[in-house]
Amino acid sequence: MKWAGQRESSNVEDRRGFSGGGLAVGGGIVGVIVILLKVFLGGDTSDLNQVLPQQGPAKEMSAEEQKKDDERASFVKVVLADTEDVWGKLFSDAGKTYTDPTLVLFRESVQSACGMAGSATGPFYCPGDEKLYIDLSFFEEMQNQLHAPGDFAMAYVVAHEVGHHIQKLNGTSAKMDRLRQQLSEEEYNKYSVKLELQADFLAGVWANHAQKMKNILEENDIEEALNAANAIGDDRLQKEAQGRVVPESFTHGTSAQRVYWFKKGFETGDVSQGNTFNDPSLN
Repeated sequence: MKWAGQRESSNVEDRRGFSGGGLAVGGGIVGVIVILLKVFLGGDTSDLNQVLPQQGPAKEMSAEEQKKDDERASFVKVVLADTEDVWGKLFSDAGKTYTDPTLVLFRESVQSACGMAGSATGPFYCPGDEKLYIDLSFFEEMQNQLHAPGDFAMAYVVAHEVGHHIQKLNGTSAKMDRLRQQLSEEEYNKYSVKLELQADFLAGVWANHAQKMKNILEENDIEEALNAANAIGDDRLQKEAQGRVVPESFTHGTSAQRVYWFKKGFETGDVSQGNTFNDPSLN
């Protein structure tokens, strides 16, 4: 991705010096463990606050590690700025006003309006404060553990979480929160999959318009994003983690579904074609 020297977003809180270690729970874009799913949608966080540590001084990094971390920070700030430009224009073209989300950079654990979360959560968006939370070490995990390297794989992750912000702005998150109060966990999971696949689609829409507006793409960038989408499908993660697949517990969609919806968003660039909730193939 062509990003060096480009505008960095100023909507960033850098809390990397004020995070603590301790128990971490999973969720976020990876979705291996679903305990935080309700948190990401504004649910009750009292149980997490009881077991996760309060913030304290983060472990010191070597000069080389700090340099690499700072470079990743600059990169995600540029990606966030690109999402601001793209979604600001798309909302304006539709006669609406786009409200920029805030990116929070942290290490090890963080306090959000959705409760405490740990690094193992992966990047997540909290509707309660309209902030994206990222521990930049996640991108090492993407490369080393999920085998999804590349800067555009990282960009896809950021764009996916911004997609959840779009869902907050258009009222989808509020509808999901109401459904969560009415449905069983298994029934709700089906809607969660549709929510996540729509965020993948919106990430693809962003990539389409960012390319048109700024010519950001380099060779193999889209392949990197598709590889990342494939790597974090529920079926693949469950198979690797527990040796079997439990479809009724899916919360983010299969690898094939995640690839399909990102690709559809990128190829069409048309927000109106991303209504996953009305897609009969997802029922």
